[in-house]
Amino acid sequence: MTPTLGDYLHKHTNKLPDELMELDAQVLLAHVLERSRTWLLAHLDAPLSAPMLESAEQAFARLEAGEPLPYILGHWEFFGMDFDITPNVLIPRPETELLVEKAIKWLSANPSKRSVADIGTGSGIIAASIAMNVPDAAILATDISPAALKVAQHNAKKFNVQDRIRFVQCNLLPQEPAANIDLLCANLPYIPTQTMQELPIYGREPTLALDGGEDGLDLYRSLLEIAPRWLSQKSLMLFEIEASQGMKALSLAYDKLSNATINLHKDLAGHNRLLEIRLHPS
Repeated sequence: MTPTLGDYLHKHTNKLPDELMELDAQVLLAHVLERSRTWLLAHLDAPLSAPMLESAEQAFARLEAGEPLPYILGHWEFFGMDFDITPNVLIPRPETELLVEKAIKWLSANPSKRSVADIGTGSGIIAASIAMNVPDAAILATDISPAALKVAQHNAKKFNVQDRIRFVQCNLLPQEPAANIDLLCANLPYIPTQTMQELPIYGREPTLALDGGEDGLDLYRSLLEIAPRWLSQKSLMLFEIEASQGMKALSLAYDKLSNATINLHKDLAGHNRLLEIRLHPS
C-alpha cells in the first residue's frame, strides 16, 4: 500500500537535519509531483502513486545525503526570476540582491552610463537581472569556469537577454585593450580558505567559487590592480564581500585607489555585504 503524501512527508521530515526542516521536504515533494507546494498542502490525504514514490525516494535520498535542495531541483529564485542552476555554480543567495538593486538604481539615475561588467558571473544572475531591468545596458560577463559560463549563457537565453550580454572565459578581465566600463560588478570567491573548510557548504558547492585565499580578498586585490584602466570617468564598482571583511575591504580599496569615494552597505541581516567604490576623474 502506497503512503499518503502527508505520511510520506512526515516520515522523511524526521530524517532530515534540523537546518533543512519541513519546508525543504515540502518543496522537494511538490517538485517530484510537478505540483505547487500550495497544491501539496491541500492534498496531504492523497495517495502517492508507485511511480511517484520511486521518484520521490531517489530525490529524498539525495537530500538526506546532504545535497543542497536547489541542485536537486535544478533551479532557484533570485530577484523575482527563476534561474536554472547546476552543481558547477553557486546557489543564488538573497544577499546578492543588494548588489543588483544598487546597480539598477545607479544605472537608472545615470542614463548615459550603459557599459556594465559582471566579473565572476557564475550562473549569470547579476548580468541577467541587470539586462532584464535595464534593457539598453551592454554587459560583459566573465568567468574562469567554462562550465559556469555554460549555465550563465543558458540563463541568458532563458530570459531572452543573450543579445545584450557578451560572455568571455577568462580570469577576471579579458586580455584585450582597455574598454570604457561604466559599472563593474563582482561577486567573487570571498571566503577565507580556512573558514571555508569549516563551513557546511564545503564540498557541496564549487570550491572554485568560494575560496578567496588566506584572507578572502585575493581576487578583489587582483581586480583592484587591473580594473581602473578598464573604467570610464565617474564610474562605479560594486563588490559583494564576506560579512567580517568590511574594514579590511575598505582599507584595501583605499590603498589601491586614490581618487575614489568608498562606502560599505549592510544587507538585510545587518551584516557588511557590499563595497561601493565611486571613481572620480583623475
